[in-house]
Amino acid sequence: MTGLLESALRRLESLSREEQDAIATQIIETLDDEASWDRSFQDRPEVLHLLASEAIDEHRRGETRPLDELLG
Repeated sequence: MTGLLESALRRLESLSREEQDAIATQIIETLDDEASWDRSFQDRPEVLHLLASEAIDEHRRGETRPLDELLG
C-alpha cells in the first residue's frame, strides 16, 4: 500500500461510520467501473480504436475544447 493511500485511510478513521461507508461505496464503484471499461476494450479493441478515431475527427473539425476550459 502506498504512503498516500495509508494517509487517506488514517484520515477516514476519524469520520463517522456513515461517512466511511459512503466513501467506501464510491471507491468500490469507481474500481468496478474501471474494471468494466478495461474488459470492454480488452475484449473488443476495435471499439476503442473507433472511439479514438471519432475523437480525432471531432478535434480536427474544431468541435472540441480544452479540458481546462471546460473545468475552469
